[in-house]
This record gives sequence, structure tokens and C-alpha cells, in this order.
Amino acid sequence: MSAPSTGQVLLAAPRGYCAGVDRAVVTVEKALELYGPPVYVRKQIVHNRHVVSTLEKRGAVFVDETQEVPEGATVVFSAHGVAPVVHEEAARLRLKTIDATCPLVTKVHREAVRFAGDDFDILLIGHEGHEEVVGTAGEAPEHITLVDGPDDVPNVQVRDPEKVVWLSQTTLSVDETMETVRRLRERFPALQDPPSDDICYATQNRQQAVKQMADRCDLVIVVGSRNSSNSVRLVEVALEHGARASYLVDYADEIDDAWLEGVATVGVTSGASVPEVLVRDVLAHLAERGYGDVETITAAEESLLFALPTELRRDLKARSGAEPEQLRHDPAAGHLH
Repeated sequence: MSAPSTGQVLLAAPRGYCAGVDRAVVTVEKALELYGPPVYVRKQIVHNRHVVSTLEKRGAVFVDETQEVPEGATVVFSAHGVAPVVHEEAARLRLKTIDATCPLVTKVHREAVRFAGDDFDILLIGHEGHEEVVGTAGEAPEHITLVDGPDDVPNVQVRDPEKVVWLSQTTLSVDETMETVRRLRERFPALQDPPSDDICYATQNRQQAVKQMADRCDLVIVVGSRNSSNSVRLVEVALEHGARASYLVDYADEIDDAWLEGVATVGVTSGASVPEVLVRDVLAHLAERGYGDVETITAAEESLLFALPTELRRDLKARSGAEPEQLRHDPAAGHLH
């Protein structure tokens, strides 16, 4: 195909790594440095193929279940969080655990525990089978009902319509979640809101950037893995807000030249678990095909930092005699730290 000589790229900001992902990935890297390989990780530390394969090369061993970890070994729990039963299994196996659950997910877990303690029915908006949902539901299974999107609302049953609260998975579409809440409130007018927003700042900011540019784009390319909920949502948001087409790719070489036929403007963004090096590869790929003019569309500035997990900080301090530096969250980092 003949590529346009003046094709334009709209580059979303913010994009890529959020503070919770950065913390989780650095946790595995520091654990490998401190304890030596193998370090076991329950589930994918974050939902990104490139990150997982890079850490595997360094000696991380990813397992689906805690029972697969040899007795007495070190295991890291992923950013998506785990149910209390997983902590109990780890204790029985005398595993050394490092909990890399994103603090924003931990907040939702605490909300679930508190509302269950007050005997509320908790309507958890999220995708069935997603690791974060499994972990949150495990905090109070007898009180939590999963609501998988607006169309699931008619199926919801509660014990007392006057004692109902909603919580949500942190990586959902903001618009779809609010529509689910609206329909739930039609059925249960006394429905209470969580004390603070459950959908994480990074998910919202990345969606907002796509909303701001989608109607200017003939095509939006989202860099991210198919099991990444927030990445999949970005494709949906692009299409809902005016992009003619949108595709999810892990790597630049997955871009089909046929997608670029007749395309003047390409939007580019990435999910919250995607290292910037993969976005740079996409930009280089597009530049080779005539899309060299890059304009950044900025929806928000991000500066949130999370400290490393307590267990890891303690061991790092014991090794070095000093508290480890606070994580520096650099969204432009083109590598795993």
C-alpha cells in the first residue's frame, strides 16, 4: 500500500504503567535480586505478555495456584489481589509471601470487609472470573453478588433492599459502570455508593485521554494484552467515542497494514500494565509507514507513588541497613526497572 506522507499520530497521555503496576513489577525484580531465583509468582504479576516473559527470563516462575509453590519457597501475590483463603494456603505451606496487591485494590477489599461486617448485601460490579473480582469476592463470599455489566442487573437478588451497597473492579469502563449503577438504583433506590471511587485513577485517566482524541481518529491502536481488562476497555471507549476502528496489539509487528488503508490519523495509547518501550516500537512502526507527525493529547498529569510491600522493604533494609528509596513512577520509562 502507499502510505500517506503526512499521516498524523495522536499519542494519548497518560498511558502505560500506573503506580500499582510499577510497584508490582519492581517487587518481583527486587525479590529476585534479594533472594535469588527462583521467585514464584501466583498468577501473572500484571496482565502483560511482555512483562511476564521478561521476568521469566530473570528467574520468576509463574504458577496458577499456591499449591504449585514448593514448601518454604518465596511467593509474590499479583497486583490483582487474592482472597483470604490464599493467604491461609500459603501459611499452611510455610511460604514466604510478598503481597504486591495494588493499594487501590486493597482499598476495595477493606470496603467489602467493612460492609459485610455491617451485614450489607454487596453488589460487586465486575467481570466474572477476573482475578481481581475473585480476590475481592473472597473477602465476604456470603455477602457479595457479582454484577457483570448493565444487562446482568435484572438477575440481582438481595435480602433487604434497604441495605445494599455497590463496589466495583478497579479496571472497568467508567461509563458502563455508571450505567450499571443507574440500573441498579432503579431497582434498589436505597443503594449506597462506596465511600470513594473504586475505579482507579489510572484507568479513568487513560479512558479520558482516549475520549478526548477518538473522534479525530480514523484508527486507534491500543497496546496491551487480551487478558488486560483496562486495555480491552480502551478499545471499547475509542469506538464508543468516535474512532472508526480500534485494535488491541501486544507488539508493533501485530499491526496489519490493511488497517492503515485510507487512514489519515492514528491514535495510540497503552494499557496500565504496558511498558513504554512497546509504545515506542509502535510509533517507529507507524513512522516507517508515513505517520511521522506525533501530537500528544494530555488528559491528566500523574504523580502518584506507592511504597514497596512491607515484607520486601523490611528485608531490603536488613540487607542494606537503610530504607529503600521510594518508587519513582516514570510513565516514560522504556524498560522494566
